[in-house]
Amino acid sequence: MERQSNLHSQDDAEPSVLIGRALVKLQRAVFIAMSRARQRLVQLSIVFSFVFLLLWIAAFLYGTFYYSYMPKATFSAPVNYYYRTDCESPASFLCSYPMANISLIRNKKHVLTFGQPYRMALQLEMPDSPANRELGMFMIKTTCFSQDGEQVASSARSSILRYRSDLLRTLGTLLFLPAFLTGAAEQKQVLEVELFSDFTDNPYAPSVTAVIEIMSSKVQIYSSDLYIHAHFTGIRYLLYYFPIISAIVGVSSNFIFLSFIFIFSYMRLLFQVKPQRFRMNGTEENNQQGEGRAVPAGTAEMLGPFHQNPTDVRQEEPHFHVGNGTEQQNRDTIGQGEINETEAA
Repeated sequence: MERQSNLHSQDDAEPSVLIGRALVKLQRAVFIAMSRARQRLVQLSIVFSFVFLLLWIAAFLYGTFYYSYMPKATFSAPVNYYYRTDCESPASFLCSYPMANISLIRNKKHVLTFGQPYRMALQLEMPDSPANRELGMFMIKTTCFSQDGEQVASSARSSILRYRSDLLRTLGTLLFLPAFLTGAAEQKQVLEVELFSDFTDNPYAPSVTAVIEIMSSKVQIYSSDLYIHAHFTGIRYLLYYFPIISAIVGVSSNFIFLSFIFIFSYMRLLFQVKPQRFRMNGTEENNQQGEGRAVPAGTAEMLGPFHQNPTDVRQEEPHFHVGNGTEQQNRDTIGQGEINETEAA
């Protein structure tokens, strides 16, 4: 009966033991999987952080290069003319030629970049009046001055209103009569006069002002504006007319260069650490070998009977001792003390 009960108890215990072992193995597997997943997540976060940092640095370098290398593409400024009206002749309303002084400095910085060619044009909005039609051709003179008052460049260009016959003018007036009456359109012409086709500023005497003079005392002008356009060539042409492709190429090249530097520095650090480890291991082994060789003869007795020289082995008979060497020495000393006591007695 007892055997049967033991057998039944063993049979009942075996499934529980197997289930417990399976649960332990499952727990270990889950723990290992979670630790590996956590480790991979930490590694991925570190890699993502480094990649994001390198991309940000690459974009910052490209933006800095673009801001410092690319000049301002366009510049415009209104032109306000001044003239004298204190003349004695009643036939002429203007006693001097209209002149205007335009500053080429914005926010304490020069508008024109050294070495960059520019195109300067003057846009005139003139009424289609009989005085302007009778004016015919007129000259526009432009002079650029440096801060010291030195003349940097000068040009003179001629212009004239577009010809329109009386019939064409009458038909246009009848066609656009509602717009003229409501003020949506005006009878005017817009002239664009090229002052400089390829102007390059002098780096030793940069231009700070431009003086525009219309050499006619009968000209009538609604408004006037000065436009400066940069002629880009080479890399600046690509950066200005293809900004997205240039940005992708620039950021990618900076990212590759920074990645190469980072990987090279990391590999160099690894190669510097490994030889130091090898040297430390080598010195430890040498120290251990030196200690083994430098054991003195007096300490041989402390190591026990197993430590003997080859000459002693040949001369003496082998003795087999059981136990530690220090315990055997204690026994020998105790036996020698008993023999001395018996002899003394």
